[in-house]
Order: sequence, then structure tokens, then C-alpha cells
Amino acid sequence: MLVQTKGYSLDGINGFLVEVEVFSQKGLPSLDIVGLASNTVRESKERMRSAIKNSGFDFGVHKTVINLAPADVKKEGSTLDLPIAVGYLASIGAIPIKNCEKYIMIGELSLDGSLRKVNGVMPLLISALQNGFKNFIVPKKNEKEASYIKGATVYALDNLSEVVNLLIGFTYKPIESNCYIEQKQILPLIDLKDIKGQMIAKRALEIAVSGGHNLLLNGTPGTGKTMLAKAVPGIMPSMTFEEAIEVTKIHSICGLVDPQEGIVSIRPFRTPHHTASTFSITGGGTKATPGEVSLAHNGVLFLDEMPEYQRKTLEALRQPLEDGIIHISRVSKTVEYPAHFMLIASMNPCPCGYYGSNGPRQCTCTSREILNYVKKISGPLLDRIDLYVMVDNIEYSEFNSKRESEDSETVRKRVVRARNTQIKRFEGQDIYTNSQMSNAQIKRYCAIDPQCEKLLENVFVGQGLSPRATVRIIKVARTIADLAESENITIDHLAEAIQYRVLDKKGMMEL
Repeated sequence: MLVQTKGYSLDGINGFLVEVEVFSQKGLPSLDIVGLASNTVRESKERMRSAIKNSGFDFGVHKTVINLAPADVKKEGSTLDLPIAVGYLASIGAIPIKNCEKYIMIGELSLDGSLRKVNGVMPLLISALQNGFKNFIVPKKNEKEASYIKGATVYALDNLSEVVNLLIGFTYKPIESNCYIEQKQILPLIDLKDIKGQMIAKRALEIAVSGGHNLLLNGTPGTGKTMLAKAVPGIMPSMTFEEAIEVTKIHSICGLVDPQEGIVSIRPFRTPHHTASTFSITGGGTKATPGEVSLAHNGVLFLDEMPEYQRKTLEALRQPLEDGIIHISRVSKTVEYPAHFMLIASMNPCPCGYYGSNGPRQCTCTSREILNYVKKISGPLLDRIDLYVMVDNIEYSEFNSKRESEDSETVRKRVVRARNTQIKRFEGQDIYTNSQMSNAQIKRYCAIDPQCEKLLENVFVGQGLSPRATVRIIKVARTIADLAESENITIDHLAEAIQYRVLDKKGMMEL
């Protein structure tokens, strides 16, 4: 008997329909899976055999062929266990066929017949929903994640027996959809009030987070660069529901979604070690899985001691920093992942760390050593960074001062206000921050007067800025204006943006 069931498999961040065709007939007992199945998928026949028997069904003695269509696309992962098992039961007459094609079935089978949690449920369901499918069966442990898919009728079940009962007419209640995420209070690891001095760096940090701009902190060891970066989560705004769904889709593929939460509600803050491989940063491997740049989508990627990373790894950041996406090409497939993150990087001005310092310790590096060190970061990569800040030693009186500076919560309120202004400005345009503006949007929202034009021209010519750098100055000026609750960009806003953009030659050694 020929039976068809439906499953879904992942291709990057999107899913594609897999039609599971099962044909059983009398003959020598055999079970073959065809249709470009990976090892994981081919092993499902052993899991299925045990799960069916332990669920109280007769496995039977049949010659069975299972085809996974389309046959020219490789199927990976364990999400097809359930539609394969249901299709087999229907093909041998153990259950009725009539409802088998009604549902998209997603689930991995245990040997005892229970359904295990699988990765990628959210992107699979969203892709299926976009292709017109409405009814789904998923494992119970994926219930919370599936509940955030609006417009889908999802049954979250515990085992194969419950799936069969649903198909033969037993009544189960679909899960309730949830289109709201709880806004959690983030307790920062480091509060800005605990960082002494560094007022310029704190201001730059506020601007960067408000507009989603990239920031480089350059300075001597122990001056607070890493502390400043680690204070960022405490001033970041909460994600919108749409942003949270985007982030959760990526984290779901990697199995990083808490099953109790079902959604990533806090902006990512990723801090890969400088020994991380290029593939772990950009994504890749045999399965072309997401890397750190995608896991940091709508959040922060922090590179501490940036020159210590491999040169080819840093250069691989250029495309996602410019486009907000990353393309991963392998022999078997090419996938595309979102990668719109805010880059925060720190570095020393030289190998010993004390070149140009106003402190008592003097630099012991040669000019060649300093030049080779800073050249580990290429000009094209530096051109994609919006704000540069020199972080130097502070006076002891400032370090020992009892006067507290602004705390993270106070700064966060201003950031949230600026972000809300941007969300309202870009409503319906599929972007959320000033850093994401296209050239057409810059012309529309970043008009400047003749006085500002003259200042920008002088800096463009005098500093030899590239067109990309000039555009980024305008975007930063727009964010500064938003923080000041100004409708227009003024000369003061532009001047401050230029101040953060022009490289300090002493600190960057003529890069």
C-alpha cells in the first residue's frame, strides 16, 4: 500500500517540504530509505522499528521502500523520524490513511516511542506557514517555542501513540499561540556607575547602543575597555517581538533556545575567544550551521583584544558588517543567515600596550613592532567601524572620587527613548536602527543644512575620508540628534559624530 506523509527539513534558516512516500508489500522483509538521506535520516529506520514495537503496534513483515522527495535535495537531521514512522504504520494498515496528509509532522523518536525535542522548530514552522500549511504535530518539549507562531494550529504531543490517536480521531487540544514576550529586567554584570572616569568612552558607548553602531575602544591595559564593553547589556533596549523571533530562529537551529522559555527575549551578547576558528565566527562546517556573527544578530559581538584574532577571521567580518547577512557556500549547499550585529572591539595601541600613554609606564616597542601590530586590522575593516575612542589612564583623584557617575539604568532610559524614535521612524521598512539605513533612507531622514555640508566637506577633504566613512558619520549624527530629541541634525550633532570618527594618529600609528 502506498501512503504519503509530510515533514519539513532545514536548509539554512529556512525549511523545505519533504514528502515521505512509503510503499509496503508482501515479500522478503526489508526496509530501504531513498531520496538523498543523510546518515542521521537513514538511521531513523532503526529508531522507528523499536519505537513502533514499544508503542504497542505490530511492526509486521513487509518489503518496504521509503522515498524522501524531492530526491535531489539532501535531508539532514532527525526531524523526519515521525512522518516516516506514521507513514510506515499507515502503509501496513495499522492506522487509517485519511488524516496522514493533513499535518506537517516534526519529531525525533526515542526507542520507547516518546518524542524528543528537536532543533529548528521555529524556522520550520514559519517556513511551512508561509507555504500555506496550517496544521502541525511537534514534540511536547518544543511546545513553548511553537507557541510563538501566530496563525498555526499546533499539537504538541508526548509520544507516537498520542500521534496515532490524534490521526484516528481522538481529540487533543492545540497549544495556545502567544504573541507577547515578557520584558525582563536585565541585571548588568557591570554597572556604568562602577567605572571611574572615561566620560568620553561612556558617551560613545551610549551613542553606539542607541543607533546600533560599531565601536572600537583603543587604550592601554587596565583602563576599563573590557569593563565598558561588559556594561553594554545593562543599557541595551529590550527586543521587539519581531526582533526576538528573528533571533530565536537562529538560536533554535543551534539548539540554544531554553525549552522553558521557548524564545530568546534578551539581546545576544557574544564574546568568542581570540583562538576561535573562522568557521566558528562566520558559520560553516559540513552542515553550514550559523556562527557567532549570526548568533549575535540584533545584539552585540564583542572582540576583546581584536588584533589577537586571526587576520582571515577579521577580514571575514567585512561582508556581514556591510550587508547585515552572511553567505556560507559549501560543496553541497549555499545558505544565507542574518548577521546584523553591533561590533564592539577593544585593542591596545601596541604589543606592550603603552604606546602614547600619559601614565608612568613607557612603551618598549619598536616602530616596526607597533606598525605590524596595528596593521593586523586592515583599513577596509576599520572603515566599517563608526566610532573610535581612546581610553587612557585616569588620575588617582578621579579613581578615588566618591562622586557616583550615571548608572546603567539612567543611560538605558535615554537609549530606549532613542530606539523608540527610530522604530517609529522606520515602521514598515524592515529596519530598526539608524545603522541599518540605506542611501535612500539617509537622504530622506538625514538632511543637513549648508553649514553642516561645509563642515562635512572640510573633514572629507582634510582627513581623506572614504564615502563609506562619510555616510557612517551622518548615521551617527542622526543617532546623536535622536538622543537630543532633535528632529533635525545640527552642526553640534555632526561635529560630535566627526570627533568619534577621525582616527587619533598617536593611538593608531598612522593607520
